[in-house]
Amino acid sequence: MLYQLSEVEQLLDTGPGLYVRFSAGYAADLEEGSVDAESGLPLPGLAAQLLDPEPWWTLPRSEWIARRLSRLPAPRHPSPDGPRPEPFAWLLRGRPVGRGPEGETLLTDVEVVGRLAECLIEQADRVWGARFDAELGRRAADAEAEPVSVAHA
Repeated sequence: MLYQLSEVEQLLDTGPGLYVRFSAGYAADLEEGSVDAESGLPLPGLAAQLLDPEPWWTLPRSEWIARRLSRLPAPRHPSPDGPRPEPFAWLLRGRPVGRGPEGETLLTDVEVVGRLAECLIEQADRVWGARFDAELGRRAADAEAEPVSVAHA
């Protein structure tokens, strides 16, 4: 169990390719399989979000991690099959095999790295909220994308 953003940063120091997933855990994911909820099509791997900062990110790495963790998706619809195990955030490494319908990385050959304690997610929310316009980010994520014009020099 990981309790601090600094612990996630230390894991990033061991090498790139650290991902976060929000689910009922690896065992449940293996049992259920990976399926696109809308189409019902099987996915070739588990959907996860990369925690490695992008090369253009020049702010502290902890703020990138906080931003990514603060935007974890939560299940929006109850399961038609009845009660399910409570989902949680966990870290993993794996081999990318494609992209999911929301652009997330699909991973196979998964190695479970650790589970994120709720206090770590709360810490990420505080860091992100203090550094960024959290309400603007939430509105932008909920709104449809507007066309953007990029001028080339």
